[in-house]
Amino acid sequence: MGDPSSKEEISRVLEVLEALKQASHELQAHPSPYSADSNSPAIKALLELETESDTILSKDPHLSTLSHHLTSLKSLVDTLQKTRGGYGLRNFFTRRVSTHSISRVAGSIESEIQAWIDRESLEKLTKALKEEPLLQERDEEELVSLLTQFEDRVSQGFDRELQDLVLKSKVFMLLERVLCDPSCSKRIREQCAFAVAALIRFNKDVFVGQVFMGPLIDALVSMATWKAMKVLCLLIRSIKSPLVDEIESNGKIPTIISFLDYKDLQTRVLTMDCILEIGYFGRKEAIDAMLRQGLIKKLVELQRSELGGDLIDMGRFDDGKGNGKEDSVEGKRESRQRRFLESHPFASCVARFAVQLEVGEGLRQRERRAFKQEILKRVKEASASDAEAATIVAEVLWGASP
Repeated sequence: MGDPSSKEEISRVLEVLEALKQASHELQAHPSPYSADSNSPAIKALLELETESDTILSKDPHLSTLSHHLTSLKSLVDTLQKTRGGYGLRNFFTRRVSTHSISRVAGSIESEIQAWIDRESLEKLTKALKEEPLLQERDEEELVSLLTQFEDRVSQGFDRELQDLVLKSKVFMLLERVLCDPSCSKRIREQCAFAVAALIRFNKDVFVGQVFMGPLIDALVSMATWKAMKVLCLLIRSIKSPLVDEIESNGKIPTIISFLDYKDLQTRVLTMDCILEIGYFGRKEAIDAMLRQGLIKKLVELQRSELGGDLIDMGRFDDGKGNGKEDSVEGKRESRQRRFLESHPFASCVARFAVQLEVGEGLRQRERRAFKQEILKRVKEASASDAEAATIVAEVLWGASP
């Protein structure tokens, strides 16, 4: 950031810039000669703020380009006003060109404002993450707010200028450092984890290597919270089989399976989601590791619990990937299944896991067949009765194609 240093000044700059940004956005959304009229709300707001922002913008060198754009806008509006009421061909083309130019300048204004906001926000975030000790000297709520704002911003989609700012700030390294520091509060570490996951979705090609090079996966698993499991699910969906390979090679699958025994329901539910993701993307070694840890026995026990049950009476259950059917009967059935799963998150969990292996990306066809037979064998060993075994076996055979 430039010269403005006090919180009051920064707040005032942000207030003016947000108003400018909104007016610019509205002007781009309605690019017609009438919307570019100086009496239109967007133009009126921009011209009023152009005068008001003069002293504010002059204090920050990063905003000099924005000041230039606002001056250009005023000139274009003046040109447009001079052609108002004229019906000649020249006036017509001048209005069209001026309107297009105004829309283009409005886009530049919005872009410049967003770049300033991104720069300011990243500077505040990196400064907060660098503080030692992290939370004894800073309000936790403020840091959580900064992390949430950063996550929201990068979740809006790829932006090259934002990526350059992120790389120059080394914020990924700072987020990872805090995430992996057990002396920091879990709340802060979890929010850092969500920010990391957002960066992976922002540009996987640039940031995924840093996930493999650092201790991030170990830190997420060691946190043993449902939010950490949620982030792990997000990362698996983004990085797919290579991340599952990393989890397996680091010996973290036994720990993940053990979370199914936790008292906290949310942790168990998110662990189940994580296991389903590993089943979908995992290769033979990862699936072998889960079965060796007695996963099927645990799933049978969960399905037998009050939060379990089976979906076989409702018809073929949804594998979670969507089938695109429009039939109303099928739609009603799937709606009932979703409602049932909301209150019974472990219903038909054995067959749901088997389906993930069957339709997933990590296994060869012969490996799928072998694992299905292994699952059926382990179901029979873990079941409390022949009736229970028959129900679960039927779900596995019905839910996954032969």
